[in-house]
Amino acid sequence: MAQEAVIRVEGVTKQLPLGKVMIDALRGVDMTVYKGEMVGLVGPSGSGKSTLLGILGGLDAPTAGRVEIAGIDTTRLGEGRMTEVRNENIGFIFQFFNLIPTLTALENVMLPIQFARKRQFNPAKRARELLKLLGLGDRMHHRPSELSGGQQQRVAIARALANNPPLILADEPTGNLDTESGKLVLDTLRQIREESGTTVLLVTHDPDIAAGMDRVLTLVDGRIVEHNHVPVA
Repeated sequence: MAQEAVIRVEGVTKQLPLGKVMIDALRGVDMTVYKGEMVGLVGPSGSGKSTLLGILGGLDAPTAGRVEIAGIDTTRLGEGRMTEVRNENIGFIFQFFNLIPTLTALENVMLPIQFARKRQFNPAKRARELLKLLGLGDRMHHRPSELSGGQQQRVAIARALANNPPLILADEPTGNLDTESGKLVLDTLRQIREESGTTVLLVTHDPDIAAGMDRVLTLVDGRIVEHNHVPVA
């Protein structure tokens, strides 16, 4: 049986302004990520990793090329429909958590469900279940300032999973954490992949983290130059 592609990118380019000239941030990226894979995206600073992640997440549009997320051609969508696709198909995890400081952990996790066009879950019930799963059952009513960095990142993971998306995009999710907290975050992502078949694309500068992925894509000067393929069991 053919593997199901969750990310399919064909010939994606992106030009960005630098002063009075345009530079090529991405130069014809082709990549496919399959259901259930944990894939690392590595490369030097300025190689285009964040630009590519923004395009995959529908936060930016490519200059040329085609992007499919969960079978949906996102390059052809208007902003309204793209917002729906982001909410229902993509979970984002950021290095600096991006939690709303005035809301509790529970309320932060409930937000994506409340905004979903096709609501699959009761917001409070789903948020409680995810926070308990991530070991935060006793921290639900704490605001971000009352949580450690590792706890905040686990709240961010719960929020990313709120609508049970097929894809998680993680931008340096352990970059702002100590070693122990970072390991717990990665173990959590692996557990979620095993239990739900969720696909994870993770940007990292850490070679130890990259070594723990199923496969590593290396981006240099706006091009994928290396595929380190390790078959998924």
